[in-house]
Amino acid sequence: MSIEHQAAKWFHMSDEVWERHANPWSVWTRYSGLPLLIMAIWSRVWLDWWSLLPIFLVIAWIWINPRLFNKPQSTDNWASQAVLGERILLTHSDIPSHHLAAIKILKLIMTVGTFIIIYGLLVLHIWLTLLGTAIVILGKSWFLDRMVWLYQDLNNHLK
Repeated sequence: MSIEHQAAKWFHMSDEVWERHANPWSVWTRYSGLPLLIMAIWSRVWLDWWSLLPIFLVIAWIWINPRLFNKPQSTDNWASQAVLGERILLTHSDIPSHHLAAIKILKLIMTVGTFIIIYGLLVLHIWLTLLGTAIVILGKSWFLDRMVWLYQDLNNHLK
């Protein structure tokens, strides 16, 4: 099972939740999740065990975000199509190979960034943590852009 399938399962992504998550507000506000989580984890320096409270709150925010907004009035925008492309990636088995190859590379980029973040958080090195965060966010943005391309390719193919 891919990490996307595991995440969708953990988030209980029903059809209605996917439709709500396609709201651009959901996509753009979700970008706050990683920096907030990093700050919450870093807060262990000042808050000790109390840092579990902000960590829990950020995890709750990340979980509730796709449910928070109404279904979009239109999906004719980058953010909505990125979500719809992610859903296609999860539900279709016939993804064109040129998309799959790019997705593997982008997952590798995000994984490298994640390991840099983890190391930076472990040793409390701000610049490594920021570098890893930039790599993950840029990789995720590139991945979402690829999902828009996937959505448009398959949508045009079905017409």
